[in-house]
Amino acid sequence: MSDKRFEVTILPRYCKGCGLCVEACGEGKLYIDPRPDMEGLLNAAVRDDVDCTGCLKCATICPDAAIEVYRVAEMASSVASE
Repeated sequence: MSDKRFEVTILPRYCKGCGLCVEACGEGKLYIDPRPDMEGLLNAAVRDDVDCTGCLKCATICPDAAIEVYRVAEMASSVASE
């Protein structure tokens, strides 16, 4: 079970690969994918091995609203036994 509290999603249809989000993220969660998409753009992507702090700097600085940050619901700390 993961203890991450925030999830970052890049909406590729809006991302133009400007890199502002990459510069804004102090945790290194975001990067520019070196593989171009179908339109030839190098879009932002999310690293799964880096935790997001939920600061929202990436979503705030994105000029195209291509980033969504969600709080992950916490799992119940105890599970009822049968």
